[in-house]
Amino acid sequence: MRRVRGIGTVAAIGLLALAGCTAAPMPGPTPGPTSALPDGVTVELQQQRSDVSTRQAQVRVRNGSDEAITVAGVRVEDPRFEGAATRVIADRVTSLPAGGSVDVRVQLAPVDCDAADEADATVVLELVDGEQAAEVEVAAPDPLGFLTRLHARECLEERLTDAASLAFTGFTPSPPGEPASLELTITPTGAGSATVVGVESTNLLDFAASGDEEDLYPIDMELDEGGDADPVVIALPLVPFRCDPHAVQEDKRGTVFDVHIELDGEPGEIELFVGEELRGRMLTWVAQWCRFGG
Repeated sequence: MRRVRGIGTVAAIGLLALAGCTAAPMPGPTPGPTSALPDGVTVELQQQRSDVSTRQAQVRVRNGSDEAITVAGVRVEDPRFEGAATRVIADRVTSLPAGGSVDVRVQLAPVDCDAADEADATVVLELVDGEQAAEVEVAAPDPLGFLTRLHARECLEERLTDAASLAFTGFTPSPPGEPASLELTITPTGAGSATVVGVESTNLLDFAASGDEEDLYPIDMELDEGGDADPVVIALPLVPFRCDPHAVQEDKRGTVFDVHIELDGEPGEIELFVGEELRGRMLTWVAQWCRFGG
């Protein structure tokens, strides 16, 4: 009898142990993105002029529903880029009242030049409701088509680097009434062919002398494979395009120049920014040249 009681005790302990194991909740799978936003909530992609030099963009979220929503994580997925575009301020959470809208800034990844220029982007929003969060994946309209143009332009620039690198390397201001000088340095590689056709004026800066096209300063520099690889410095004579003070105060793209090139017999354009240091000096010069800089 003593032995039987021992067996019963062991069995009881085993049953309690099994009961304890089955009572512990098993972790469930992480929910994947759902397919729909709340009724009335829409998204689209935008790029402001101030976003160009930093390669950023905006996810515009409009809350046309009758309830407030809270947006945490935001990312844009597009096969034309090497990775997702993610929220610049990663930990920010945005509360959006009914009828409200917000532009969430995202940082674009490097372009994937093996991908076609035309593709569809999607936006994944993390919507928070109390202590619950769910990801919603939707198509991301790009009404201005900036992603297509950006991909084509940056891939053209990548191909151009086989033939040469281009950079603005210096700026010499001038007194009012005389042109300043912006230095464009073209450094051939000797490993590829291309033609630098000219530099286009901006909404803030014009050329003191132009070529056949009113807003294009001609360069017409041919870069040949196996040719000279010494840097060439070209002085661009600049004058302000306009002299109203708010043009400088609100400047976004006045120091981003479109450079016209030809590559493999096809014309194209790349964008070339002067950089923050030169930009500051050039805007100060415009203010002094226009006599509203104090």
